[in-house]
Amino acid sequence: MRRQVSVALRALALAALAAVSGVACGAEHAVVIPAPAFDETPAGASSPSIAVFAGGCFWGVQGVYQHVDGVLKAVSGYAGGAAATAHYEIVGEGDTGHAESVQIVYDPTKVSYGKLLQIFFSVVHDPTQLNMQGPDRGTQYRSTIFVADEHQREVAQKYIAQLDAAHVFPKKIATTLETAQFYPAEAYHQDFLVRNLNYPYIVIYDIPKVRDFERVFPGNYRAEPVLVTARPAARRATPGGP
Repeated sequence: MRRQVSVALRALALAALAAVSGVACGAEHAVVIPAPAFDETPAGASSPSIAVFAGGCFWGVQGVYQHVDGVLKAVSGYAGGAAATAHYEIVGEGDTGHAESVQIVYDPTKVSYGKLLQIFFSVVHDPTQLNMQGPDRGTQYRSTIFVADEHQREVAQKYIAQLDAAHVFPKKIATTLETAQFYPAEAYHQDFLVRNLNYPYIVIYDIPKVRDFERVFPGNYRAEPVLVTARPAARRATPGGP
């Protein structure tokens, strides 16, 4: 969707629609899927490793991976276009080639690339949707795996073929495989879900994904999210002070 209004106004409109309909409009639902038959092995992987995924608005994608045990950092950003256009308002126009993406730094001895892909296809988004997720429309919301090397490409290609052959989704997977530079998003987008739990868009579309992740992948879930920026330190009480 072309973002011609502010994010805040758009979120209020979504909240009003949800209130009228009485349901969490447009929220994707988790699909239980098999693990990849072909994956990386800890012995053959460097530590830490990096994966970059795009699956709709990056707030929810980041929010899920921040709760994955073995993920060291999850950063919202842009991939697929030029450095000069890697800015939120420009990417929102839908013609930069960028997709809202998340760069995941992970420990492959704790979580594999294939497991990250399984989470991506199962709970992060609907991989059968083309250039859209939930209420968002445009190529900047496409489903894409930005592969770092040929091994990642092989794992991803074989997993997509495996899932399509098993017909775990009602339609073929629309996810593309691309190579591109990743550019971190603006600071106010980082840790957005964690810091805005009552934000209407987060409540309607993204918190259900985190809950689905905990339910479907309890062995990979951790309650405390890993953050891009540290939480503010608690203030110490001083005599006579607040």
